[in-house]
Amino acid sequence: MSFVEVLKVIFIGIVEGITEWLPISSTGHMLLVDQFLKLNMTQAFKDMFIVVIQLGAILAVVVLFWNKMFPFRFGGGPVIKKETFSIWFKVVVACIPSAVLGILFDDWLEAHFSTPLVIAAMLILYGVLFIVVENNNRHHRPTVRRLSDINYRVAFAIGVFQVLSLIPGTSRSGATIIGALLIGVSRTAAAEFTFFLAVPTMLGASAVKLLKFGFEFTGAEMATLVLGMVVAFVVSLVSIRFLMDYVKQHDFKVFGWYRIVLGIVVLLYFGIRALV
Repeated sequence: MSFVEVLKVIFIGIVEGITEWLPISSTGHMLLVDQFLKLNMTQAFKDMFIVVIQLGAILAVVVLFWNKMFPFRFGGGPVIKKETFSIWFKVVVACIPSAVLGILFDDWLEAHFSTPLVIAAMLILYGVLFIVVENNNRHHRPTVRRLSDINYRVAFAIGVFQVLSLIPGTSRSGATIIGALLIGVSRTAAAEFTFFLAVPTMLGASAVKLLKFGFEFTGAEMATLVLGMVVAFVVSLVSIRFLMDYVKQHDFKVFGWYRIVLGIVVLLYFGIRALV
């Protein structure tokens, strides 16, 4: 890779590390980035790279939440952490809707909805929803305040909302957080469950893309993939810490306004480009 290509990959890794965890749509940002930073790679590799780079982001979640995610405790003999196993079982239940529909309709959705208009519309729509939901929540106290309070019914409901993220521009974390807030989950518990849910969801999506692409990489492709994941990992560490600290004191409305502005920017950019 040339020095310029390295800088492009680093920038893409930074964008992924920030937008994967904040509810602002990594797809919307990647769409704009791709317009200005064209990787010198095949389209098939780029389609795979944009998804598999998430593996670095996943590792950041595992590192930061290791004590909560790892279901065993050692020291004087192994101890099974029943509460952690319970959370993972609920995560599995929450993954079912998007796993089934994703396998069945992934290619169709990508072919029909991966357009600037759809992505911009989803950015704006969910931006408005964040503002409306948060305004409504000012008058209500969450009924599910802690991660451990989430039961199987609530977990499955959040999983149903995650299905909405199959439409590009929605944001996986945005869909699950809005869904959690709507059914009475606190912001902190919603964010934590979203992080848990991201691990199998993103692993599954990455595995599907890798299987479709194959495992034969050129040296440049392998370097691009590894560098992107490393950068996404480092930036994700900062993004996740920021989000967890932020939601303890603030609501999600600022992300709603940001999504609306970004959606308008996407519409204007591609609208002007179509006219020119």
